[in-house]
Amino acid sequence: MKRYLILFALLPGLLLLTGSCTKEKKKQLLPGISGKAGEVEIVSSKALWESEVGAAVRTVLQAEYPYTPQKESKYRIYNVPPEGFVNVFRFHRNILYVHIADTCNTKMVVNKNVWAEPQTMISIFAPDEASAAELILSRDEKICETFEDAERERVIINAKAFPNEGLASLVRNQFGGSPWFPSSYSIKKRTDDFVWISYETTYTTQGIFIYRFPYTGEEQFTRDALVAKRNEVMKENVPGSLEGSYMITNPVITPGYWQKTYRGRSFTEIRSLWETQNDYMGGPFISDAFRSTDGKDVIVIEGFVYAPKYDKRDYLRQLEAIIYSWH
Repeated sequence: MKRYLILFALLPGLLLLTGSCTKEKKKQLLPGISGKAGEVEIVSSKALWESEVGAAVRTVLQAEYPYTPQKESKYRIYNVPPEGFVNVFRFHRNILYVHIADTCNTKMVVNKNVWAEPQTMISIFAPDEASAAELILSRDEKICETFEDAERERVIINAKAFPNEGLASLVRNQFGGSPWFPSSYSIKKRTDDFVWISYETTYTTQGIFIYRFPYTGEEQFTRDALVAKRNEVMKENVPGSLEGSYMITNPVITPGYWQKTYRGRSFTEIRSLWETQNDYMGGPFISDAFRSTDGKDVIVIEGFVYAPKYDKRDYLRQLEAIIYSWH
């Protein structure tokens, strides 16, 4: 019992975890977050980490990230014991803290900016290991969505802090809205109905396509219709490095397909892999389609990654955040 109770003694900010902090606490200046994007710090004893609780955490947070060419987990995770949860470890961007004591009711609590900003912390409370593991597995979607939202918001906050206002203005004038573009992005190609925006380094490309076509009916938002239109637009506008080559949607993999709402804006999303006809380039993409403000057009905004030397997950997450910021 003592080893569980010590968890609480080590948390002077425990009141923050239950959402009962004072106004004074909320106003205090917090340090910036530590840790890398796509990383989650798991605070639990070594015994819990090696038990069914740790297995449940790994099942949820190290599940395969969807639609990348090579297998990548959703998150990088590492364990910190409660007695080591001091100093910089408290400033981590994403924290999952497991509290087990026989006095606990089984519940999950989400808190923001407990010790740093912009920080997200999920606390799991349970009276025993079995209850904690069951809660983690049953709330898997909520846990992942919470950390995904947090990572997305950080990218948007950074883009707003250092925006490419000229690029946003150009896109807004042409399409009636725009995402928040980081200052490092620039125009690569532009026509009346298509814009290619890109951020390129020696070994990576993060590209954004925005295009439109006349709205004729809701059947345009089916998976097959969106993929067919995408292939048509890519063939016309996105050549490969070899003569006669151009971007296409991978014809073998069935794209993921969802109806989503984010910040009150509804859109249809597909995810899959792109490749190059008559060439050997490829990578993942995410594409969102919605009707224009005046209802006359379908607007599609998508992000794609080309990074043959690196994992793709974090690059794709950055692009997702940018295209989700459409306003």
